[in-house]
Amino acid sequence: MATGAESGKIDPMHQFTIEPLFGRIEVGGLDLSFTNSALWMVLTLGVLWVFMLGGMKRELVPGRWQAAVESVHGFIAGMLTANIGPEGRRFVPYVFSLFMFILVANLLGLLPIGIIPGLHAFTVTSHLTVTGVLAIISFSMVLIIGFARHGFHFFSLFVPHGTPLPMIPLIFFVELVSFLVRPFSLGLRLFVAMMAGHILLKVLAGFVVSGANAAWWTPVVVSLPSMLLMVAISALELLVCAIQAYVFALLTSLYLNDAVNLH
Repeated sequence: MATGAESGKIDPMHQFTIEPLFGRIEVGGLDLSFTNSALWMVLTLGVLWVFMLGGMKRELVPGRWQAAVESVHGFIAGMLTANIGPEGRRFVPYVFSLFMFILVANLLGLLPIGIIPGLHAFTVTSHLTVTGVLAIISFSMVLIIGFARHGFHFFSLFVPHGTPLPMIPLIFFVELVSFLVRPFSLGLRLFVAMMAGHILLKVLAGFVVSGANAAWWTPVVVSLPSMLLMVAISALELLVCAIQAYVFALLTSLYLNDAVNLH
């Protein structure tokens, strides 16, 4: 596949290509190559570790770093308490980790390192394999907690209270399908939002470069408006990064509420 530099054009999809960094490594027919996707997940965990390390000083008068960590932790704890009740605090470590991983991964994917030849940021949350795994983990927790806490009574979640007897089979089927679709919608929402924003930015970057290399009037008519639009959309993408992390964490808390309280 030709890169943007090789073809003379900017390929908006090339940024999502997963490539091995140190050659292809196969063990027992399995591809265990260390890829750019794996690298950026490691970087995400590294940034998250540093962020948490600076916030666990437990100073009597917290500094800005510690206050930031405590604020995010308190925000997640408050959201879980509001959606689940007092028992929601048991899930704070998981939902907090989930929220921070998605947020940091989203933000790292917007780093403007593309100005350095041969480098570009990689957004791991723009791949359905990553967001899908996160969604499946959350969904699995809901199933495990639901059946461990309520046994087969967990199936009552699919029959709303007051449903007429003749309607129970149909309502049960509809509710079950809706429940099983949750992990797909959870992972797909984050994947689509991140991928679409990055494609749009790459397309606008192509307009900027193409306009600058064309006729004398195109930088003013094409490149400058595209550049200004890129700045505005980049600012919007920062907001989208936070919103998508919050939505993922919020929906996870709502699904956990179903497992705990059978609402």
